[in-house]
Amino acid sequence: MARAFLGTGWKYPVTVNAARGLSFSSGEQKIQESIWLILATAPGERQMLPTFGCGIHSYVFAPNNPATRGHIAHEVRTALTNWEARIDVQDVRVDSSSQMDNLLLISVDYVVRSTNVAQNLVYPFFINEGRG
Repeated sequence: MARAFLGTGWKYPVTVNAARGLSFSSGEQKIQESIWLILATAPGERQMLPTFGCGIHSYVFAPNNPATRGHIAHEVRTALTNWEARIDVQDVRVDSSSQMDNLLLISVDYVVRSTNVAQNLVYPFFINEGRG
């Protein structure tokens, strides 16, 4: 259910709709897209907002071990606390995929502040790029 007070904006990733206009999203979907955008952006990528993003990208070549997974969980929690004011982060878990050695699954459990609705998102993150 789209709730206007949660915000409306361009869909992420930006897409064109059937009427040849930009697609928009709102409500809980917009929050999920915002979380995805925060996690997908490395600090320094945005010229006008250089601190925006999440520091997980510095772990691309790190070993897949508990220390790395703990650092990534901390980076995710910090970035979402700093950049997504519409949510309260409840838990961040980073697990190795049973399918691929270099895939980490970042699970974020959060509550939308204005509606008290619990949500979750799983973000795939690849480490040791180039290995499979």
